[in-house]
Amino acid sequence: MQKKLIVNADDFGYSIAVNQAIIQAFEQGILTSCSLMVGEAAFDEAVKLARAHPKLAVGLHLVVICGRSVLPHNKIPNLVDKSGNFPTDPFATGVKYYFSSAAQVELRKEIYAQVEKFASTGLPFSHIDGHLHLHMHPTVFSILVEAAEKYKVKRVRLPQETLKHTLRLRRRNLAMKLIWWTVFSLLCKSAKSKLQGRGFATTQRVYGLLESGAMTEDFWLGLLPQINTEINEIYCHPEIKELAGNSTNLGGGAELAALLSKKVQAKLKDHAFELINYFDLEKEISRKFSA
Repeated sequence: MQKKLIVNADDFGYSIAVNQAIIQAFEQGILTSCSLMVGEAAFDEAVKLARAHPKLAVGLHLVVICGRSVLPHNKIPNLVDKSGNFPTDPFATGVKYYFSSAAQVELRKEIYAQVEKFASTGLPFSHIDGHLHLHMHPTVFSILVEAAEKYKVKRVRLPQETLKHTLRLRRRNLAMKLIWWTVFSLLCKSAKSKLQGRGFATTQRVYGLLESGAMTEDFWLGLLPQINTEINEIYCHPEIKELAGNSTNLGGGAELAALLSKKVQAKLKDHAFELINYFDLEKEISRKFSA
């Protein structure tokens, strides 16, 4: 079996350091795909770069936490502060999105605004995923699927990771990994039920959640031989450290190095991986949303 692998970089549009790292990883490394934050400071540059690199698949990185909104505060006062910033606490934010009817009304406005802003760029719309994976929140996901159908984007990330593959390599922060894996396994199950029969395409496995910010060369080299599913995604957060200033993305440089690594490229070849992007999913699979 020749395995398929999407290699995606999140946070396109966040900064010049991230944008340039993504382009370098695409031109010189194994990156096939990226996800665009439409409300962040380097959005315009990211769009120009994407247009100059049409073979780089670009999707939407939906932001409803730890980032900036597209709509102004007066349109969504229950979601963002006066500067247009979403909250930073995932738990409190998730509770609010689940129980607050006012927040839910505004979420619909903001999610549609982000999807519409991406569509307005004219870039081919590859897929949708979410910052800190809050797109998997039941309230957010239901709205997102409606918006995706409207814009005919039938490709979405479901972060289904095989726990044992990560734990064989790194057991640090074990309790947190077990919690996150359990939470997102349940969220993926809920999401699959909402996608059933609607023609959406997903990968079978996605890696990056449990080692977010630490997808280093050694981790790639240990992970790739373990993957035995046909359609997969590995995502990361590369950054050029010399351009990053006071960035909090401490692992961005190492993650970029992994994407450029000749050892990783050789390992992909040794284990029969074909690099694809989200557009290729519909050619490769007609996904059955099995457990």
